Amino acid sequence: MTFGEAIEALKKGEKVARSGWNGKGMFLCLAVEIDFKTPADLFCVQHLEGDLTNDAIVMKTADDRFVVGWLASQTDMLAEDWEIVE
Repeated sequence: MTFGEAIEALKKGEKVARSGWNGKGMFLCLAVEIDFKTPADLFCVQHLEGDLTNDAIVMKTADDRFVVGWLASQTDMLAEDWEIVE
């Protein structure tokens, strides 16, 4: 499938990957309602309430870690070897 079709699959809750990726077990998913910790001083925004994070595409890496905010390369965007991961 195309990158556009892969994005639509992500929005439906599917996991997707490129068939050409070398890493075992790698895939993308859509993260929603993200919670995070930071050592940064966020006092300046302590008054904000509600859902304060945007959804993000996350990559599960071959070494079983998660990259939040994965960005597609030009090659990824033009590829037609995207597939749904079970």
